[in-house]
Amino acid sequence: MMKNKLLISVAVMSLYLPLSSSFAAQASQSEMLKDVAVLQSEWAKIKYQMSDEKLQLSAIEKLEQQAALTSAKYSDFAEPKIWQGIILSTDAGIVKGLSALGKVKEAKKLFETSLEQNPTALNASAHTSLGSLYYQVPGWPIAFGNDEKAEQHLKAALAVNPDGIDANYFYADFLMESKRYDEARVHFEKALKAQVRPDRPIADAGRRHEIETALLKLSALSKK
Repeated sequence: MMKNKLLISVAVMSLYLPLSSSFAAQASQSEMLKDVAVLQSEWAKIKYQMSDEKLQLSAIEKLEQQAALTSAKYSDFAEPKIWQGIILSTDAGIVKGLSALGKVKEAKKLFETSLEQNPTALNASAHTSLGSLYYQVPGWPIAFGNDEKAEQHLKAALAVNPDGIDANYFYADFLMESKRYDEARVHFEKALKAQVRPDRPIADAGRRHEIETALLKLSALSKK
C-alpha cells in the first residue's frame, strides 16, 4: 500500500512540475519584455529628444551599461541582445569615425548571437539592424561592410515584417545609397504608411521625421 501511495505521489508531482516550469518561463519572459521596453523607451528619448551631442553621448553610454546588465540577466533570450546592439550602434553613430568601430563590431556579434537564438525576435529586428550595419560601415580592410550581405539581411527582415516601419525604412535607405531610387521610394512610402505602435510613440514619430527627410533627399537625387 505504501508503494502505491508513493507511486501516486510521484505521478502527481510529475503532472505539476512541467506546469509550474512553464509558468516560471512565462514569468521570466514577461519580466524580460518589461526590462527591454525600458531600454526601448530610454533609447528613443536619447535619439529623438536630445539635441545636445555631449548630453546624448553621456546618456547613451549609461544606457549601454544598463543594456549589458539586462542581456546578462536574460542570457537565454534574443531580445535584450538586439537592444544592446542597437544602443551600441547608436553610440557609434554619435561618435563616428574609426574610434566607433569597436562598438560596431560588438553590436554585430550581439545581432549574430540573437539570430542564432531566435531569428524572428522583435519582428526580425536583428536582421534589420545587422543589415543596416553591413551597408553603413566601411568594407575590408577597415571593417566588414558588404552590400550583398546588407541586402540579404534587410530582405530577411521584410520577409518576417513586410509592413514594418523600421524594416522598410532601412531597406529604402540602403536602396537610396545604392542609387536604386525608384525602389527606394516604394519602401520609404510603405514605411510612412506603417501603423503607429502604441507602445513606441516617440520612436515612431522620430522615424517618420527621418522618412520625410529622406524622401526630400531622394527627390533631389532623382532629379540629378
